[in-house]
Amino acid sequence: MAKLVFGVAGWHLGEIHNPDIKKSMMIAAPHTSNWDIILARAAFYLMGVPVRFTVKKEWTENFALGWLVKAIGGLAVDRSKNNSLVDGMVKLFDEHEELVILITPEGTRAYQPRWRKGYYFAALGAHVPIRLGYLDYAKKEAGIGEAVWPTGDYEADEAKIKAFYRTKSGRFPEQGVR
Repeated sequence: MAKLVFGVAGWHLGEIHNPDIKKSMMIAAPHTSNWDIILARAAFYLMGVPVRFTVKKEWTENFALGWLVKAIGGLAVDRSKNNSLVDGMVKLFDEHEELVILITPEGTRAYQPRWRKGYYFAALGAHVPIRLGYLDYAKKEAGIGEAVWPTGDYEADEAKIKAFYRTKSGRFPEQGVR
């Protein structure tokens, strides 16, 4: 199915850096369209990267769609309790030998000057790298850039990450990383 999606859409795979990393926080950016999840899921499947993503527990318990959400990588998170999503992700990394959690730090498809920081602190707490997954609509290319190991200096690390994404074009470029 992934090959069909890529073939029909005219997309190809670009570089895939650090393929040996088995645990990581994977950013998917720029996130500017609902099509991103379909193309990203197909790309990661073709790259052999078993990405997972956090969803509300209710999405995995839904009788009609729960099986599908789990099948494409959904990890249930109980948001009814006053718990920390960052702590929950660190715990997930501790519980798995191999785990790649996909996150869109923009938190929305619209332009966001400030990204949500949870992905960073989850990676820092779990001692895993942040990998830079991308969809470049201008080139119709999907890939993974060099891994970034969080140093604890959020501003410096975020600047390095955003510099990478400024070279990638979302479906709606005006909503992408600036």
